[in-house]
Amino acid sequence: MTPFTDFDEAARAALKFLHKRLGFDLWMVTRAQGEDWIVLQTEDQRYGIQDGTVFRWADTFCARMVEGQGPRVAPRSMEVPAYANAPIGRQLDIQAYIGVPLTGAGGALFGTLCAIDSRPQPESLVDEQALVELVGALLSSLLRTEMQLMDEVRRAERAQADALTDALTGLYNRRGWARLLEAEENRCRRYGHSACIVAVDLDNLKRVNDSHGHFAGDELIARAAGVLASVARAQDIAARVGGDEFLLLAVECDRPGAATLADRLRADFAFAGVNASIGYALRDPARGLTAAWDEADKAMYVEKSR
Repeated sequence: MTPFTDFDEAARAALKFLHKRLGFDLWMVTRAQGEDWIVLQTEDQRYGIQDGTVFRWADTFCARMVEGQGPRVAPRSMEVPAYANAPIGRQLDIQAYIGVPLTGAGGALFGTLCAIDSRPQPESLVDEQALVELVGALLSSLLRTEMQLMDEVRRAERAQADALTDALTGLYNRRGWARLLEAEENRCRRYGHSACIVAVDLDNLKRVNDSHGHFAGDELIARAAGVLASVARAQDIAARVGGDEFLLLAVECDRPGAATLADRLRADFAFAGVNASIGYALRDPARGLTAAWDEADKAMYVEKSR
């Protein structure tokens, strides 16, 4: 046995071990994030499920298992009413199921360690529940430790990127944004974090420059940057990527949080006397943060055209 360097490596080794020990067509480590059930790692022998696949959490066996509606080990899952009625059974052929919760900080639900098979299994499978629960508990412990270190890693990344800041605003410049965006995308893929990108474009910078001079234009840019900096949390990333273009990455931000963030920015810009167009987009687990950036940009230009 070699030591594991991180949760991802340990999870993949655990899936291989459990498949070798217990069989099953598909083993997964998943993330329950809002309405989504995101597949983080797989050991797949039949179903063709890939890392990053997303199902609806409420449709799954795991959601019912976590709520106590069904057992953690079901050798003949179709004989369990909660599982037989689960909508995911119409997407995947599931005749046997194993699932245990994975917990994060403070014991909150992170996701699940689970397995499905297209054939019923012997009743003796129930005797292996303690083994699966032990593996799940060990993965949860490693996950909590790693996530506690994540904020320290983020702070170190921000410190290293301090040289990549915009001189006028103190926000990150385009190079700093690109570097930190890549690092955050790696975390989103590993842990299934949600994230939101907000794109901001000032509506009247050219008119201010032409009418009042570039000093007034710089003051307007600085005011806009101040609003972004006041809204951004310590783990977020605010950047000026063009003359009048700003971006904000809100990490671990779900859909309701993104809508609230956009509304707050609109209100704070108005209070500061800054006219700006805003667009935002949530990270799609299958497409990543770069696609969200593009979608936020398009949404911002739709607002500007109005």
